[in-house]
Amino acid sequence: MSTLLKINTSLFSNHGQSSQLADSFATAWQVSHPGTRVINRDLAQEPVPHLDGARFMSFLAKPDERSAEQQAVVDFSDALIAELRAADVIVLGLPLYNFGVPSTLKAYFDHVARAGVTFQYTAEGPKGLLNGKKVYIFAARGGRYAGTPQDSQTTYVRDFLGFIGITDVEFIYAEGLNMGDESKATALAGAQKAVAELAA
Repeated sequence: MSTLLKINTSLFSNHGQSSQLADSFATAWQVSHPGTRVINRDLAQEPVPHLDGARFMSFLAKPDERSAEQQAVVDFSDALIAELRAADVIVLGLPLYNFGVPSTLKAYFDHVARAGVTFQYTAEGPKGLLNGKKVYIFAARGGRYAGTPQDSQTTYVRDFLGFIGITDVEFIYAEGLNMGDESKATALAGAQKAVAELAA
């Protein structure tokens, strides 16, 4: 049985356009791949705490020297990583906020990037340890930025996933959502067409 991990990052939870596209894909995937187990993680409903010094030191502390509070931080991170490790397919609903990713996604990334767990340092540089996964990213934007210097989001997310070993990443863009009704309708129709094709 395959496992699909769906991560919604919109501050509007499942009401965001990126979340709705990710939800549509997950539903279509289950139809095309009966028996798929779906793990849902909504960063609006269950936000990941932003990384601070105390949380970071929890990751560095030796297991037998961790306080109860530090162990709780590590256990929380381990649970997030376990979801990633279990997933064969990862679906990410990704809005663009002020030219960047939602801060809750950055916090999530900070809790799953763990040396010796999701990546390791080698003589040739860092090596990702979460291999063999496919990622579909549904990127919803009010304007049109894909392929321009203003789209630092795509590079950042692709680079981060590659850092932890996830290199098979596909972006599906729904852009121009705030540029009039016609632009919005065209963008969402195109994204839904991609949902149907990619989930088949």
